[in-house]
Amino acid sequence: MKGLIIKGIGGFYYVKTAEGVYQAKGRGIFKKDGITLAVGDNVDLEVLPDGDGVINTIEERKNHFIRPPIANVDCFIVVFAAAKPKPNFTVIDKFLIMAEQNDIDPILCINKCDLVSEEDLKEIQSIYASVYPVITASGKTGMGIDQLLRRIEGRKAAFAGPSGVGKSTITNLIIPEANMETGTVSQKTDRGRHTTRHVEIFEVLGGGFVFDTPGFTSFDILEAEEDDLADYYPEIAAYKGQCRFDDCRHKSEPGCKVLEAVNEGRIHKVRYESYLMNLEEIKKRKKY
Repeated sequence: MKGLIIKGIGGFYYVKTAEGVYQAKGRGIFKKDGITLAVGDNVDLEVLPDGDGVINTIEERKNHFIRPPIANVDCFIVVFAAAKPKPNFTVIDKFLIMAEQNDIDPILCINKCDLVSEEDLKEIQSIYASVYPVITASGKTGMGIDQLLRRIEGRKAAFAGPSGVGKSTITNLIIPEANMETGTVSQKTDRGRHTTRHVEIFEVLGGGFVFDTPGFTSFDILEAEEDDLADYYPEIAAYKGQCRFDDCRHKSEPGCKVLEAVNEGRIHKVRYESYLMNLEEIKKRKKY
Protein backbone atom coordinates (compact mmCIF):
# COMPACT_ATOMS: atom_id res chain seq x y z
CA MET A 1 0.00 0.00 0.00
CA LYS A 2 1.05 3.63 -0.51
CA GLY A 3 2.21 5.71 2.42
CA LEU A 4 4.15 8.72 3.65
CA ILE A 5 7.09 8.47 6.07
CA ILE A 6 6.13 10.82 8.90
CA LYS A 7 8.85 10.01 11.45
CA GLY A 8 12.16 8.22 11.67
CA ILE A 9 13.85 7.14 14.92
CA GLY A 10 16.65 4.61 15.43
CA GLY A 11 16.26 2.82 12.12
CA PHE A 12 12.48 2.56 12.41
CA TYR A 13 10.16 4.58 10.19
CA TYR A 14 6.54 5.45 10.84
CA VAL A 15 4.45 5.37 7.68
CA LYS A 16 1.08 7.09 7.41
CA THR A 17 -1.34 5.24 5.11
CA ALA A 18 -5.07 5.41 4.41
CA GLU A 19 -5.48 2.58 6.94
CA GLY A 20 -3.40 4.09 9.74
CA VAL A 21 0.24 4.53 10.82
CA TYR A 22 2.61 1.55 10.69
CA GLN A 23 6.06 1.06 12.22
CA ALA A 24 8.34 -0.19 9.46
CA LYS A 25 11.89 -0.89 8.36
CA GLY A 26 13.38 -0.47 4.92
CA ARG A 27 14.45 -3.46 2.82
CA GLY A 28 18.13 -4.33 2.95
CA ILE A 29 18.52 -3.30 -0.69
CA PHE A 30 18.29 0.36 0.33
CA LYS A 31 21.41 0.11 2.48
CA LYS A 32 23.18 -1.91 -0.19
CA ASP A 33 22.42 0.77 -2.79
CA GLY A 34 23.42 3.60 -0.42
CA ILE A 35 19.87 4.94 -0.16
CA THR A 36 18.73 6.45 3.14
CA LEU A 37 15.01 6.72 3.75
CA ALA A 38 13.79 10.16 4.78
CA VAL A 39 10.79 11.79 6.39
CA GLY A 40 8.60 13.04 3.55
CA ASP A 41 9.33 10.06 1.29
CA ASN A 42 6.34 8.57 -0.51
CA VAL A 43 6.75 4.81 -0.27
CA ASP A 44 5.19 1.44 -1.01
CA LEU A 45 4.60 -0.48 2.21
CA GLU A 46 4.07 -4.19 2.79
CA VAL A 47 2.33 -5.02 6.08
CA LEU A 48 3.59 -8.18 7.81
CA PRO A 49 1.46 -10.64 9.83
CA ASP A 50 2.75 -9.15 13.13
CA GLY A 51 1.40 -5.72 12.14
CA ASP A 52 4.77 -4.11 11.39
CA GLY A 53 5.72 -3.13 7.86
CA VAL A 54 8.49 -3.34 5.30
CA ILE A 55 9.18 -0.46 2.93
CA ASN A 56 9.72 -1.98 -0.51
CA THR A 57 10.15 1.03 -2.80
CA ILE A 58 10.45 4.83 -2.73
CA GLU A 59 8.71 7.02 -5.27
CA GLU A 60 10.86 9.48 -7.20
CA ARG A 61 11.80 12.45 -5.03
CA LYS A 62 11.20 16.09 -5.87
CA ASN A 63 14.20 16.98 -3.70
CA HIS A 64 16.18 15.45 -0.86
CA PHE A 65 18.33 16.75 1.99
CA ILE A 66 20.83 14.89 4.14
CA ARG A 67 20.87 17.30 7.09
CA PRO A 68 18.09 17.26 8.08
CA PRO A 69 17.06 13.97 6.40
CA ILE A 70 13.84 15.05 4.67
CA ALA A 71 12.45 14.76 1.15
CA ASN A 72 9.81 16.25 -1.13
CA VAL A 73 9.72 19.74 0.37
CA ASP A 74 7.30 22.00 -1.51
CA CYS A 75 7.92 25.25 0.33
CA PHE A 76 10.30 26.86 2.80
CA ILE A 77 8.91 29.12 5.48
CA VAL A 78 11.99 31.32 5.87
CA VAL A 79 11.63 32.91 9.29
CA PHE A 80 13.67 35.88 10.45
CA ALA A 81 13.17 38.42 13.20
CA ALA A 82 12.41 42.09 12.62
CA ALA A 83 14.71 42.70 15.61
CA LYS A 84 16.58 40.78 18.31
CA PRO A 85 18.45 39.50 16.41
CA LYS A 86 18.71 42.19 13.74
CA PRO A 87 18.11 40.66 10.28
CA ASN A 88 21.17 39.69 8.26
CA PHE A 89 19.80 39.77 4.71
CA THR A 90 22.83 38.12 3.14
CA VAL A 91 22.29 35.08 5.38
CA ILE A 92 18.51 35.12 4.80
CA ASP A 93 19.16 35.12 1.05
CA LYS A 94 21.25 31.96 1.38
CA PHE A 95 18.11 30.12 2.48
CA LEU A 96 16.27 31.59 -0.51
CA ILE A 97 19.08 30.48 -2.83
CA MET A 98 18.83 26.93 -1.47
CA ALA A 99 15.08 27.03 -2.10
CA GLU A 100 15.58 28.16 -5.70
CA GLN A 101 18.17 25.43 -6.26
CA ASN A 102 15.81 22.70 -5.05
CA ASP A 103 12.54 23.70 -6.74
CA ILE A 104 11.07 24.93 -3.44
CA ASP A 105 8.73 27.91 -3.11
CA PRO A 106 9.93 30.31 -0.39
CA ILE A 107 7.57 32.14 1.94
CA LEU A 108 9.15 34.94 3.97
CA CYS A 109 7.90 35.15 7.56
CA ILE A 110 8.95 38.22 9.54
CA ASN A 111 8.60 37.39 13.24
CA LYS A 112 8.79 39.69 16.30
CA CYS A 113 7.04 42.46 14.38
CA ASP A 114 5.93 44.01 17.66
CA LEU A 115 9.56 45.01 18.34
CA VAL A 116 9.84 47.55 15.49
CA SER A 117 7.91 50.54 14.22
CA GLU A 118 5.42 50.22 11.37
CA GLU A 119 7.76 52.29 9.20
CA ASP A 120 10.72 50.00 9.85
CA LEU A 121 8.54 46.95 9.19
CA LYS A 122 7.40 48.34 5.83
CA GLU A 123 11.03 48.93 4.86
CA ILE A 124 11.92 45.30 5.62
CA GLN A 125 8.87 44.07 3.68
CA SER A 126 9.80 46.19 0.66
CA ILE A 127 13.06 44.25 0.21
CA TYR A 128 11.21 41.07 -0.77
CA ALA A 129 7.59 42.01 -1.50
CA SER A 130 8.04 42.16 -5.28
CA VAL A 131 9.74 38.74 -5.37
CA TYR A 132 8.28 36.44 -2.71
CA PRO A 133 5.19 36.20 -0.48
CA VAL A 134 5.92 38.05 2.78
CA ILE A 135 3.95 37.39 5.97
CA THR A 136 4.29 39.51 9.09
CA ALA A 137 3.93 37.43 12.23
CA SER A 138 4.25 37.44 15.97
CA GLY A 139 4.89 34.28 17.94
CA LYS A 140 3.74 36.23 21.00
CA THR A 141 0.26 37.18 19.71
CA GLY A 142 -0.33 34.56 16.98
CA MET A 143 -0.54 37.21 14.25
CA GLY A 144 0.08 35.82 10.76
CA ILE A 145 -0.50 32.14 11.62
CA ASP A 146 -3.75 31.90 9.62
CA GLN A 147 -1.97 33.40 6.59
CA LEU A 148 0.82 30.83 6.88
CA LEU A 149 -1.67 27.97 7.07
CA ARG A 150 -3.39 29.20 3.90
CA ARG A 151 -0.04 29.42 2.09
CA ILE A 152 0.94 25.83 2.89
CA GLU A 153 -2.45 24.27 2.21
CA GLY A 154 -1.99 20.95 0.41
CA ARG A 155 1.81 21.22 0.50
CA LYS A 156 4.77 20.01 2.56
CA ALA A 157 6.53 22.90 4.26
CA ALA A 158 9.80 23.14 6.18
CA PHE A 159 10.98 25.97 8.39
CA ALA A 160 14.31 27.60 7.66
CA GLY A 161 16.13 30.62 9.00
CA PRO A 162 18.78 31.75 11.47
CA SER A 163 18.67 30.61 15.09
CA GLY A 164 16.95 32.73 17.69
CA VAL A 165 14.30 34.14 15.37
CA GLY A 166 11.32 32.24 16.80
CA LYS A 167 10.92 29.29 14.42
CA SER A 168 10.04 26.93 17.28
CA THR A 169 7.45 29.32 18.67
CA ILE A 170 5.80 29.72 15.25
CA THR A 171 5.90 25.94 14.74
CA ASN A 172 4.21 25.34 18.08
CA LEU A 173 1.38 27.66 17.06
CA ILE A 174 0.89 25.80 13.75
CA ILE A 175 1.32 22.29 15.14
CA PRO A 176 0.80 22.32 18.95
CA GLU A 177 1.20 18.52 19.07
CA ALA A 178 4.84 18.91 18.02
CA ASN A 179 5.55 20.54 21.39
CA MET A 180 8.90 21.72 20.06
CA GLU A 181 11.12 23.16 22.76
CA THR A 182 11.75 26.88 22.48
CA GLY A 183 15.20 28.28 23.17
CA THR A 184 15.88 31.62 24.73
CA VAL A 185 18.09 34.11 22.93
CA SER A 186 21.55 34.68 24.36
CA GLN A 187 21.84 38.32 25.42
CA LYS A 188 25.48 38.40 24.38
CA THR A 189 24.97 37.24 20.80
CA ASP A 190 21.22 37.69 20.20
CA ARG A 191 21.31 34.13 18.86
CA GLY A 192 19.05 31.30 19.94
CA ARG A 193 20.03 27.92 21.28
CA HIS A 194 19.30 24.96 19.06
CA THR A 195 16.35 23.05 20.53
CA THR A 196 14.78 20.42 18.24
CA ARG A 197 16.00 16.80 18.23
CA HIS A 198 14.44 14.38 15.74
CA VAL A 199 12.65 14.78 12.44
CA GLU A 200 8.89 14.40 12.11
CA ILE A 201 6.16 15.70 9.83
CA PHE A 202 2.73 16.80 11.06
CA GLU A 203 -0.52 17.37 9.22
CA VAL A 204 -1.98 20.82 9.82
CA LEU A 205 -5.36 22.47 9.42
CA GLY A 206 -6.19 22.88 5.75
CA GLY A 207 -4.47 19.66 4.70
CA GLY A 208 -0.85 20.78 4.55
CA PHE A 209 2.14 19.15 6.25
CA VAL A 210 4.92 20.78 8.27
CA PHE A 211 8.32 19.21 8.96
CA ASP A 212 9.42 19.54 12.57
CA THR A 213 13.17 19.44 12.11
CA PRO A 214 16.38 20.71 13.73
CA GLY A 215 17.92 21.62 10.37
CA PHE A 216 18.14 24.65 8.08
CA THR A 217 19.50 27.08 10.66
CA SER A 218 22.91 28.05 9.27
CA PHE A 219 25.23 27.73 6.32
CA ASP A 220 28.93 26.95 6.43
CA ILE A 221 29.30 26.98 2.64
CA LEU A 222 27.14 28.55 -0.03
CA GLU A 223 26.69 25.74 -2.56
CA ALA A 224 26.50 27.77 -5.76
CA GLU A 225 28.75 28.71 -8.66
CA GLU A 226 29.57 32.23 -9.86
CA ASP A 227 27.91 31.61 -13.22
CA ASP A 228 24.67 30.45 -11.61
CA LEU A 229 24.23 32.79 -8.63
CA ALA A 230 22.24 35.45 -10.51
CA ASP A 231 19.74 32.75 -11.54
CA TYR A 232 18.82 32.27 -7.88
CA TYR A 233 17.80 35.91 -7.45
CA PRO A 234 14.56 36.03 -9.52
CA GLU A 235 14.56 39.81 -9.90
CA ILE A 236 18.14 39.66 -11.28
CA ALA A 237 17.45 36.57 -13.40
CA ALA A 238 14.65 38.54 -15.11
CA TYR A 239 17.36 40.51 -16.97
CA LYS A 240 19.27 37.44 -18.16
CA GLY A 241 20.55 37.91 -21.71
CA GLN A 242 19.81 41.65 -21.75
CA CYS A 243 23.24 42.93 -20.66
CA ARG A 244 25.81 44.03 -23.28
CA PHE A 245 28.15 41.17 -22.34
CA ASP A 246 27.00 37.55 -22.11
CA ASP A 247 29.30 36.87 -19.13
CA CYS A 248 28.21 39.98 -17.21
CA ARG A 249 28.52 39.56 -13.42
CA HIS A 250 26.41 42.70 -12.82
CA LYS A 251 29.15 44.44 -10.85
CA SER A 252 30.41 47.44 -12.81
CA GLU A 253 30.31 46.32 -16.44
CA PRO A 254 29.13 48.83 -19.05
CA GLY A 255 25.70 48.14 -20.50
CA CYS A 256 24.57 46.10 -17.48
CA LYS A 257 20.78 46.04 -17.31
CA VAL A 258 20.82 44.79 -13.71
CA LEU A 259 22.80 47.83 -12.53
CA GLU A 260 20.38 50.02 -14.46
CA ALA A 261 17.44 48.33 -12.68
CA VAL A 262 19.10 48.82 -9.28
CA ASN A 263 19.72 52.52 -9.95
CA GLU A 264 16.12 52.98 -11.07
CA GLY A 265 14.74 51.19 -8.00
CA ARG A 266 13.37 48.14 -9.85
CA ILE A 267 15.73 45.87 -7.88
CA HIS A 268 16.08 46.60 -4.17
CA LYS A 269 19.59 47.70 -3.20
CA VAL A 270 19.66 45.37 -0.19
CA ARG A 271 19.06 42.37 -2.45
CA TYR A 272 21.67 43.57 -4.93
CA GLU A 273 24.24 44.09 -2.14
CA SER A 274 23.42 40.59 -0.87
CA TYR A 275 24.08 39.22 -4.37
CA LEU A 276 27.49 40.95 -4.47
CA MET A 277 28.46 39.67 -1.00
CA ASN A 278 27.46 36.11 -1.82
CA LEU A 279 29.29 36.35 -5.15
CA GLU A 280 32.43 37.44 -3.29
CA GLU A 281 32.06 34.53 -0.87
CA ILE A 282 31.92 32.07 -3.76
CA LYS A 283 35.04 33.63 -5.33
CA LYS A 284 36.95 33.36 -2.04
CA ARG A 285 35.88 29.75 -1.62
CA LYS A 286 37.23 28.86 -5.06
CA LYS A 287 40.69 30.16 -4.11
CA TYR A 288 41.10 27.50 -1.41
